[in-house]
Amino acid sequence: MALQEHAASPASGPGEQLIGVLLRLRLSALYHLNALGDSAEQVIVAGEPLVADLARVLGTDHPDTLQSRNELGEAYRAAGRSAEAIPLHQQTLAARERVLGPDHPDTLTSRNNLAIAYVTEGRAAEAIPLHQRTLAARERVLGPDHPDTLGSRNNLAVAYLTEGRAAEAIPLHQQTLAAYERVLGPDHLATLTSRNNLAVAYGAAGRIAEAIPLLEQTLAAMERMLGPDHPATLQLRSNLDDAGRAADRAG
Repeated sequence: MALQEHAASPASGPGEQLIGVLLRLRLSALYHLNALGDSAEQVIVAGEPLVADLARVLGTDHPDTLQSRNELGEAYRAAGRSAEAIPLHQQTLAARERVLGPDHPDTLTSRNNLAIAYVTEGRAAEAIPLHQRTLAARERVLGPDHPDTLGSRNNLAVAYLTEGRAAEAIPLHQQTLAAYERVLGPDHLATLTSRNNLAVAYGAAGRIAEAIPLLEQTLAAMERMLGPDHPATLQLRSNLDDAGRAADRAG
């Protein structure tokens, strides 16, 4: 925040070079604030003027400007402001497709983020073709087991489930979980999240008997790794309670 005031000041010569350095530092800070995930509002406060400053100094299609717009869109979504995130992601995706091409990793990230924002805003039907296209490109460009590819496969499955298409979501979650277990191990946080997502999909399909052991296994690992009061652990416990009640009703 201290850098922000100075980086926005006009200058030329050596001062112009310094402004470029400060803008990159602000962008790096923005990225790491988003990665921490504990204060979307702080990201927004830092990101809104940074997007404007980068566009003014470097141009609207500069990679740093596009990156800042992507980060701000993600912060809007994390803050529950998906309606504001969507146009930012749409603009960024269009620019990256034009400047970098449709299969550049940054373009694929923008397409993925736009699709996630659509799902969050209740527009899963619009998200599904975007996720399908991103998954196919990432499998081709990055390989089937790259973390970004696995993320796309998970995101497509989530979108299917949101649309009530559990039968299509389940095999995608199964494939993703098997890959995470093979690549990252059974207790990695991404693996645990994937196992929970598969269990939720089983529950949505009425396959409660298959969901419960997955949830029990995941909850035990979450409690061991993150503690009993971590939000992810509490969500797992809630999912397991829901599955137990569903099993009681079915019985």
